[in-house]
Amino acid sequence: MSGSVGTNSGRRSGSIGTAASGPTVSASDPTTSTNEPVGTQWANSSTGDFYICTDATTDDNIWTNVDAAQDSIAILPFGGVGGGQNYGYSQGGAHPKINVNQKYSLTSDANSTDQSNITVARNHVVGTQSATYGYANLGTDPDMDVIDKFQFASGGDSTDVGNATVTGSYAATYSSSAFGYCSGGNGPHGGVIDKNSFSSDTNSIDVGDNAVDAENGAGSSSLTHGYQQGGGSVDTIQKTSFSADGNSSDIANLTVARGTVSGHSSKTHGYCSGGGGTNIVDKHSFSSDSDSTDVGDLPTTHGYRAGVSSRTYGYVSGGYPPYNSTTMEKWVFASDGNASDIADLVTGTYGAAGCQY
Repeated sequence: MSGSVGTNSGRRSGSIGTAASGPTVSASDPTTSTNEPVGTQWANSSTGDFYICTDATTDDNIWTNVDAAQDSIAILPFGGVGGGQNYGYSQGGAHPKINVNQKYSLTSDANSTDQSNITVARNHVVGTQSATYGYANLGTDPDMDVIDKFQFASGGDSTDVGNATVTGSYAATYSSSAFGYCSGGNGPHGGVIDKNSFSSDTNSIDVGDNAVDAENGAGSSSLTHGYQQGGGSVDTIQKTSFSADGNSSDIANLTVARGTVSGHSSKTHGYCSGGGGTNIVDKHSFSSDSDSTDVGDLPTTHGYRAGVSSRTYGYVSGGYPPYNSTTMEKWVFASDGNASDIADLVTGTYGAAGCQY
């Protein structure tokens, strides 16, 4: 018998070809850094979940769970593997300044709890996050260059792990899978874009400059780019590449020019909420450099709020005026609409750093 079974039309000839390789069997799930070709199969012997690699980008792989797509392994926008599934955080802020790190659930609407402390009491601090750590950068008064981090799993106090390139406050922040970025702000930080590594505790490096200088802007993150939205009296949306260090580009506009805004990210859109005495929630698409649209309203008009993103909701907490609001509000990403008041912070604050796990 000759030929190749399955590749010839005859029934009497052919040879049995090489069998396709089976799935990798492991007691754990693959990760975004499990670098395999598209189509590779992976079976978790502990849970029974079965994954297929659907995007083979080095260290940014997407493993789709064919049994439960919502559990797929992918680096979400805003940084971290599966980030924003468990808790949101509000670090520092307030008048007078506090060092409290508050935690609240992203799966149930409940008040925050006082979890731990950041190293220095300060406000107008800004937050980033890796898959395992939350960071608090910069802050005032006076302007600081502190970079703190705390571990999500243990929930302990933050440690001082490095310094920004220059002192500053009122910056916009965004996170890739490997770095946290601080963009613009007040003081010497001005139009600077710097980044700090998540893999080692080192100082930030200056990687570029903003196309438009602005303070009190809002940050959002896609898988490939960081965005600074608004700030001061501008309506610009600026974009920075994660793959190559360089200056930002002015790509689009908010519906209303404003600062003291909060930033959020879904997998497909960036959001800019509140600020400048408004209650507007804007969103812009990550797939096209186009202007934002007004998709809803917050219940209040506070500025200086900590912005947080889950997989399905945008959150804001705290705010001013008046000083030290305790409000927590959220809206759903899947459908454009207004936010609702869902709970309270245990300690009122404004100018706090938001991050999520």
